[in-house]
Amino acid sequence: MRFSKTFIKTLREAPKDETARNGALLTRAGYVHKEMAGVYDYLPLGLRVIDNIKGIIREELGKIGCEEIAMSTLQNPEPWEKTGRYSDQEVDIWFKTELSAGGELGLAPTHEEPVTEMMKSYISSYKDLPLYIYQFQTKFRNELRAKSGILRGREFLMKDLYSFHTSEEDLDRFYAEVEEAYRRIFERVGVGDSTYETFASGGIFSKYSHEFQTVLPVGEDTIYYNADKSIVLNKEVYNDEVLEDLGAKGEKFEETTAAEVGNIFKLNFKYSEPLGLKFIDEQNEQKTVYMGCYGIGVSRLMGVIAEKFADEKGLVWPESVAPFKYYLIGIGEKGMAEAEKFFAGREEMALFDDRDKRPGEKFADSELIGLPFRIVISDKTLAENEAEICERSTGKTWRVSLTELFEKF
Repeated sequence: MRFSKTFIKTLREAPKDETARNGALLTRAGYVHKEMAGVYDYLPLGLRVIDNIKGIIREELGKIGCEEIAMSTLQNPEPWEKTGRYSDQEVDIWFKTELSAGGELGLAPTHEEPVTEMMKSYISSYKDLPLYIYQFQTKFRNELRAKSGILRGREFLMKDLYSFHTSEEDLDRFYAEVEEAYRRIFERVGVGDSTYETFASGGIFSKYSHEFQTVLPVGEDTIYYNADKSIVLNKEVYNDEVLEDLGAKGEKFEETTAAEVGNIFKLNFKYSEPLGLKFIDEQNEQKTVYMGCYGIGVSRLMGVIAEKFADEKGLVWPESVAPFKYYLIGIGEKGMAEAEKFFAGREEMALFDDRDKRPGEKFADSELIGLPFRIVISDKTLAENEAEICERSTGKTWRVSLTELFEKF
């Protein structure tokens, strides 16, 4: 991508109403545009990061047999009323809209009810199960604390996966597969070393659920971990009863803040029973379908990565999710000509800063935008038939020959 041909615009200062570091840096670096509190537009650079995260999730879910669909955001109240979740007293984050002909629709905060209702048309026999479907979709939640950049939005992108099973044993089997898939996802996006599967309340679904929490100074959750981090608990379940249940009573636990990036629930019959999702088993008896649900906040995860790796100069993207691998700068007439040669055929790998700007401004923008490597080809480096490479995460700088640059980069 040519810098001059896109509408990336970097800012020296963040907007006054953007106090969260992830929101401030993503805005300054031209990744997002803030519409209002908790509502963001994703610009070309930001959309590429989102797409890279989604690509990793797709690959890992594909390995365990999941299929992608796309469901409606507009919600018929009827299935939600059957489970009691359309009530503002039960779920107080709904956005709802009145219809001109009477009645109202909701904007989906999640999709357990509609996906269960949909599956009544496709599941009738044990031969139809198990089934695993997921989607990437914008969710709407009327959050009261939308002050954390893209970490907590009123409109946000979520990956929600739902599984359907004939037995609790099969649900347990798949649940374990999702746990492993999530570990691989968080490892691949760069936060695996600081993201922990955390015991949390199962609420009305089960005794426990599991959250995936990334340690982060600005995280809104408090978690506790033992010495080898084999047991990590959310504050809501950190008590003697739970510690005894987990065989950890008497162990010493440390406290830290973290941001939730994923969660998984064994729903069992929570939605299939009231909505009538049944199947005929091998003995020709009617049974209720077991269910599980598994979420990842995709845009939230982007914000967590931005927060975790940023430094005083700007963003620092892991290579796996970065919008481009290289930030390319040509300096001087010969340097620009050679940079043009390098850029040809590498348009999807490099952001070429071809603007008529001073080198210092380009260097500052390269650090703010945070691509993994900066390549500088200048009249000075060409005097020795070389280019300069700088790794953003470490600041390490070295020279390579033009031959090596064109062959290996």
